Amino acid sequence: MKKATFIIITFSLCIMLLGFVLVRPEKTEQEGTGIGNKAPELNVPNPDGKNIALSSLKGNIVLVDFWASWCYPCRMENPNVVRAYQKYRNLKFRNAKKGFTIYSVSLDTDKNAWIKAIAKDKLEWENHVSDMGGWRSEAARKYGVNSIPTNFLLDAKGVIVAKALRGEYLEMELEKLLADKK
Repeated sequence: MKKATFIIITFSLCIMLLGFVLVRPEKTEQEGTGIGNKAPELNVPNPDGKNIALSSLKGNIVLVDFWASWCYPCRMENPNVVRAYQKYRNLKFRNAKKGFTIYSVSLDTDKNAWIKAIAKDKLEWENHVSDMGGWRSEAARKYGVNSIPTNFLLDAKGVIVAKALRGEYLEMELEKLLADKK
């Protein structure tokens, strides 16, 4: 009797273990700022006061770019960002319904300086946002931003695929995401 009970218990445990292995819960995307994480949602006002949600750009490859008008390294990096935008905005990307766009998050506290910098640096994309909080910006806090310029490249599903891309590295990462690249 003891041997039969042992066999039944062992068999039952094996069936339960097999069930755990075969029936895994669906993998959920973890939100965070690491590569492979779903990017935290942002919903920040543009210069006209209208909030723009980062999630409204899904379907695009998106560069979330943190900068400020008073930041010299940011201003020196802006020509690289403009060049990438002009080159890639209308191209086709893997798993994307749209092209490439930029969600510029300014850490400015002076609205006029911010607007003048957008014009002077010819930042021609539409998605410029700032809560005018400077370093106390909610967006910067959510993304753990403690120095600028910094950025996060998102795929069409809003997952971070690269970050801290400056100079030619932004274009190198965009090239990897093009539809005709393997």
